[in-house]
Amino acid sequence: MTAPDAGRGIGDGERAAEQTTTFGFPRDSFRILHVSTGNVCRSPITERLTRHFVAQRLGVLGGGLVVESAGTWGHEGAPMESHAETVLTEFGADASGFTGRELLDEHVIMADLVLTATRDHRAQVISMGHSAGLRTFTLKEFTRLVRAIDPATLPPLDEGVVMRARALVRAAAALRGWLLAPTAEADEVYDPYGAPLPFFRSIGEEIHQSLDPVVTALTGVSTRA
Repeated sequence: MTAPDAGRGIGDGERAAEQTTTFGFPRDSFRILHVSTGNVCRSPITERLTRHFVAQRLGVLGGGLVVESAGTWGHEGAPMESHAETVLTEFGADASGFTGRELLDEHVIMADLVLTATRDHRAQVISMGHSAGLRTFTLKEFTRLVRAIDPATLPPLDEGVVMRARALVRAAAALRGWLLAPTAEADEVYDPYGAPLPFFRSIGEEIHQSLDPVVTALTGVSTRA
């Protein structure tokens, strides 16, 4: 079996799902997969900001949360775009050691929550099968749904972040048909590939604003100063 990328916990389909402890992750884990097109701009920013936000709230990226990313036309082995690295650094997040990946069936199989940059990405993930429909959302869609969920209805953090995260996804899926976007574009994070740094910064801020309430809901801990 091929070893996964360091720090990502991607293994070899169902066998890896049964043996996650082999790769240093707890068997009882919750895996978040961020998806964009090339996996060099939007999804790397989202992956690394998610890790950063969780570390701010919980002290370490632990408690069974595994955060990773891939691209529907992923630039396999490519580095993150330099402007994306700059944006992450400006947010205080770690941009080091990243390499792009093409989205594979095993990534979807192992993910408990898939957050995509656009509706097209969401459709592509769902079309891969693996019963992905109820756990795949655009990032902004998931943020909108999470804001409508009463935190008091979720398991407290002392019962474990994994249990809380799974309950959050179930609650968001139940709300999806009732809480629609005001416009189709409201659920999109546009591609900054090839754009100047100011546009990357604006996309980074969109992602930042969308992720903050999501990670707060996942962890049960608000942003720390």
